[in-house]
Amino acid sequence: MTLSHDLAGQGPSTVLLLHSGVCDRRMWDGQVPVLAAAGHRVARCDLRGFGDTPVDAAHVHADDVRDLLDHLGTERAAVVGASFGGTVALELAVRHPGRVASLALLASGIPGFEPGDELRAWGDREDALLEAGDLDGAVELNVDTWLGPEAGPGARALVREMQRHAFEVQLAVPEEFDPVTPEITPGDLAGIGVPALVVTGAHDLADFRAVADDLTRLLPGARRVDLDWAGHLPALERPDETARLLADFLAGVTTP
Repeated sequence: MTLSHDLAGQGPSTVLLLHSGVCDRRMWDGQVPVLAAAGHRVARCDLRGFGDTPVDAAHVHADDVRDLLDHLGTERAAVVGASFGGTVALELAVRHPGRVASLALLASGIPGFEPGDELRAWGDREDALLEAGDLDGAVELNVDTWLGPEAGPGARALVREMQRHAFEVQLAVPEEFDPVTPEITPGDLAGIGVPALVVTGAHDLADFRAVADDLTRLLPGARRVDLDWAGHLPALERPDETARLLADFLAGVTTP
């Protein structure tokens, strides 16, 4: 299967945007025009079970992304990942290292992450709501948890729509089609030698600030940026500022 995707802009460098686990590729609406105007070919996709991409088999998300790069005729891409998309970006860099030119990781997860008390409590609450059939409650829990104080009503409405659709798709998928999680070790992450931007938000859950600490320590080419205004989804909370942050980083690491 080829992941549902769209393209914008032209240029010698390809930027691939990977969405968070509560969103789909629409989360990047505020960044795509800016990155395309900066001279990049910008691709964004829906991972399986999100947006316009169904789930039809067991799969490894990072391998799906590799297959998408093949489909696009792209040997190496600058990969931008938000939250769960950051985890997939890191898995891609380990499993297919020649395909990743740089990484920008926004409130990223990390392979093998063990959640702390705060994140476990959120997961338990979400599970309880879904088991009770309260889809509305589970959606609102995610909207309230993952958007920081800068998010306006438009961002909240979009996350509400994206998360509801993801629930509806994923809850109908048989277990044998669940994603396969590749085994990635801290040593594997330390072997990622490309430039990396690690972004965290002051209003995010403590778990993700701890992940940013780990990534900054493990990735040899990491540069850390802490956003005092951001929650978990800065691309939706301050789209223009996040676009400039990404454009500035990419300007320094992409080769014309």
